[in-house]
Amino acid sequence: MEAAACSCRSPCLTLERTIMKIGFIGLPKSGKTTLFNALTGSSVQVSAFPTGCLGPNLASVKVIDERVEKLSAIYKPQRQVYPAIDIVDLAGVNEGGTRSEAFSSELMKLARTVDALSVVLRNFQSEATSWPAPLEDLEKIEQELLLADLIIAEKRLEKVEVGLKKGGNGNGVSGLKAEQQVLQLVVKALNEGRPLRELEFNENQQVLSRCFQFLTQKPAMVILNSDEASAGKNQDILQAISQKYQSVEFAGQLEMELSRLDEESARAFMADLGIKESAKDRLISLAYQTLGYISFFTVGPDEVRAWNVRRGATALEAAATIHTDLAHGFITAECFNYDDLIAAGSDKEVRSNGKFRLVGKDYIVRDRDILSIRFHI
Repeated sequence: MEAAACSCRSPCLTLERTIMKIGFIGLPKSGKTTLFNALTGSSVQVSAFPTGCLGPNLASVKVIDERVEKLSAIYKPQRQVYPAIDIVDLAGVNEGGTRSEAFSSELMKLARTVDALSVVLRNFQSEATSWPAPLEDLEKIEQELLLADLIIAEKRLEKVEVGLKKGGNGNGVSGLKAEQQVLQLVVKALNEGRPLRELEFNENQQVLSRCFQFLTQKPAMVILNSDEASAGKNQDILQAISQKYQSVEFAGQLEMELSRLDEESARAFMADLGIKESAKDRLISLAYQTLGYISFFTVGPDEVRAWNVRRGATALEAAATIHTDLAHGFITAECFNYDDLIAAGSDKEVRSNGKFRLVGKDYIVRDRDILSIRFHI
């Protein structure tokens, strides 16, 4: 395939990053920055009125996993390492703009690099906003994302077709034809109003399509941002959203106030309000569900660490998540289960109980697996 066929070829074929990146997207004044502050503990300025600031806000959230704590009690490591989620607060989608104005070019690039989109819907009223209409807002955002992808697909398809008319060597033509076929499927679906995550591509088509980082191909979830008075009373709206997306409801302003309290005060306040989990914990849970992530662990006296991989990942892919050298020199993986270790009290007892095993590179990693990779340099 000619080089221009996939400007991001290397990222498409590299192994996944261990840090999830979630992009908050929504119409102006939907409360994205308020939620961003609540979830990340940031203090980004929030205004009910336009500020002219279009830049994204970025922060990393540590995923506290009690399993790391319990493993550390057994191995007493020098350090504990938790996974993290990067959260990007993107500027609002422009309503009523031309197709080329859906995002600024810089924000478009940033939005395309996230692993998943979190669509924030306003379900509150303020001095600067009209009566909330979250389902209508969701439809507007969906249309903007479809149009943004269609621009990319149509432009590239035009170039591919010009290249085919000019001809070329056999390999170049073959690659262009494969790309043309994928792009024709993409353009057809987008014109029909279908997000690309609904399409079933074969493996080669999946690789080609991912190179474009289409927004509607990314996993997506929805946050219904309600006021404190209505939070918990919007099951009809959440039910409608659930037809397409995993969703969660937050009272953004309340959650931001909670995030500013010390841990003990926040816990007491949450108990008074009947809130069992923080907004951060609920978002992390939703992100893992939406992206299909699971956790495996590496243990020892130096470090106890939790790692993220996609559900269905092999032992070889898990090894590459730790370090590419482990994948290149992979021999086998020692494997046992977190629950078996906790029950036995030590890995020595796990071995004695017959719960320890060696697995090959094609082994499908399960949530709660503990792995040690044997490899050669």
